[in-house]
Amino acid sequence: MIRAITFDLWDTVIHDNSDEPKRAAVGLRSKRDERRHLLCEALNADEPVDRQAVNLAYDVADAAFHKIWHNQFVTWTIRERLEVALEGLGRELSAAAMDRVAVLHEEMEVEVPPDPIEGVRDALRALSADYPLAVVSDAIVSPARCLRRWLEMNELAQYFSGFAFSDEVGRSKPHRDIFASAARQMGVEIDEMVHIGDRDHNDVKGPHALGMKAVLFVGTRDHDRHHTTADAICEHHRELPGIIAQLAVVDRAMRQP
Repeated sequence: MIRAITFDLWDTVIHDNSDEPKRAAVGLRSKRDERRHLLCEALNADEPVDRQAVNLAYDVADAAFHKIWHNQFVTWTIRERLEVALEGLGRELSAAAMDRVAVLHEEMEVEVPPDPIEGVRDALRALSADYPLAVVSDAIVSPARCLRRWLEMNELAQYFSGFAFSDEVGRSKPHRDIFASAARQMGVEIDEMVHIGDRDHNDVKGPHALGMKAVLFVGTRDHDRHHTTADAICEHHRELPGIIAQLAVVDRAMRQP
């Protein structure tokens, strides 16, 4: 039976890239451009470097990150990604410079934060009255400590009793370890959880392979709507309590002799 609920963060709780208009409004570079600028600036402080070479090295590091993320279910830290870019450039940064660049990367989405998705606070409040909730999220750029800060800043952390971030667990979705971490924290079995997320491969087929139920959230990103195997599709967070209640009814009916 359903005894707990796990939530993806990006484009499920957090409206990804909703911070970009805020950055533009105050004259800041896009996050993509700023990340490359930070590395270029740090290198130029020691010895001039070609900006196009930095961009290429950064792009190669990003491509390597995505391959490892998708194939090995691991999310490199920002420091690890920067080290790949530096190796490609044949350059090094001092420990202090690396620390500065890494922290500026990591805290970018805390300094100018993206928005919570409409209705998510009310949904979390309602669901947490009946179920323990946990975050199960990949840390792509912002690490766990910054994602926790974002949740606290937006008064959402209080609704979760578990937090499984890929940089802390050591594995990313859909690996069993990240869901098992959430299950342990909530005191339930993996197959007693239902997961809510926006990507069919990571947030639906991954949980299904572990015996969980899964809800595809399409309120912000609906790329997977037409080929999902989700147990339900949610278009707005106001629908979530009803969807979970219906899944629980069906689950109980299926378990009856």
